[in-house]
Amino acid sequence: MTILKSAELDEEDAAVAPKLNVFGQIDDHAGAAVLAERPPVQAEHAHEGTAQTPSRTKKLKEVAKTLLPDSLFVSLLHHKCIGRYPNLLHPTTFNEKILQRNLHPDPRYIPLTDKLLVREYIADKIGEQHLIPLLCAPDAFTREVFDALPDAFVMKANHGSTFVEIVRNRSDTSFEELKALADKWLQTEFYYVARERHYRTIEPRIFFEQLLLDQRGQIPADFKLHCFNGCPGQRPTMYLLVISDRFGNATHGDVYDVDWNRLDIQIGPYTRSPVPAPRPPHLDKVLEVAGRLCEDFDYVRVDLYAPDDKVYFGELTFTPGAGVLPFKPDSIDYEWGKLLT
Repeated sequence: MTILKSAELDEEDAAVAPKLNVFGQIDDHAGAAVLAERPPVQAEHAHEGTAQTPSRTKKLKEVAKTLLPDSLFVSLLHHKCIGRYPNLLHPTTFNEKILQRNLHPDPRYIPLTDKLLVREYIADKIGEQHLIPLLCAPDAFTREVFDALPDAFVMKANHGSTFVEIVRNRSDTSFEELKALADKWLQTEFYYVARERHYRTIEPRIFFEQLLLDQRGQIPADFKLHCFNGCPGQRPTMYLLVISDRFGNATHGDVYDVDWNRLDIQIGPYTRSPVPAPRPPHLDKVLEVAGRLCEDFDYVRVDLYAPDDKVYFGELTFTPGAGVLPFKPDSIDYEWGKLLT
């Protein structure tokens, strides 16, 4: 028996309350037990007398997962990714506190997470010169829209992460291929991926940006600045996760402090580079921009691109890794938890 200190239950969680007793206990097979007690999904096909195909079984599992209440879902997901159940009543680790944000998001997260709406906030906060040029955000992706795009561009969706398609040469793709991908994105309810509730009300849209390249014709490194305790006039505590060759075959992620000392930390799936990267000549500008963007929040991850001597905004992330972000060493989860008050 493993101890799980459950979050206070919302109305939608009430149906599963018997699964979490007054001591907050749940066994390691809780997810399977809950699904087994949800007969509508299983029973619908119980008497057909045919074997389940892998794709059909996968679809059933996906449907079944949507029936789990949020607090139970994130607890099971945290256990799967981190190796322990989270304490949602009294969170202490960074991931546990991010899970609380998933379940009880600040209303500001919604417009600032929407990758189109956030552009207005960024323009007012630090200036339009830090925005990646927007080619178009059409109401519908049509062949006319495709034909009007330049040879190189990036297609994105505004309502989640990983919705990015880089096109270096339009002749290497087709309208039909991109339209199919765009439709798949638009049909994805990103909230169900990890129950980040602030994604639920974002209206999905497709948009197109200029492809950022440095002077060598390379996609610039992705600076992900974890910013704690930002406030006007004071520099927050910052850790920089720098991801190089993100869309290539030699992706690495290195963590630095603000003085560009590489730290012995691994975040998520990214392995460290064989040697540290040289200090960027405009690092101070990157830190300045991130400092201004984080000053209204006790924690936010600010994503920036810095090709050559410019700094471009990527996104604001309030729930990085959806609260199931592995750290090496694991002690960083606790150390960062102390920073997030």
